[in-house]
Amino acid sequence: MVITVPITLDQIIEETRHWPPEKVGELVGRLTEELHTSDPEIEAAWKQETRRRLAEIENRTVQPVDGEAVSARIRQIVGR
Repeated sequence: MVITVPITLDQIIEETRHWPPEKVGELVGRLTEELHTSDPEIEAAWKQETRRRLAEIENRTVQPVDGEAVSARIRQIVGR
């Protein structure tokens, strides 16, 4: 007879603190992958949109905006 002992979230977090970063990343990736499974049509639409946006950047029809600049602007808008 196998008896399982539940492990708490705090115990899992404490255990993973001792793991190499790449293993923690793998765990997070595998857990979030299950949370974010989506409709194949939605995935295809996002791929198409990503390709379109990349083409715009490569063709210089749009200029990319630095992520830090965007974050700073958002903080300014929300007053933080």
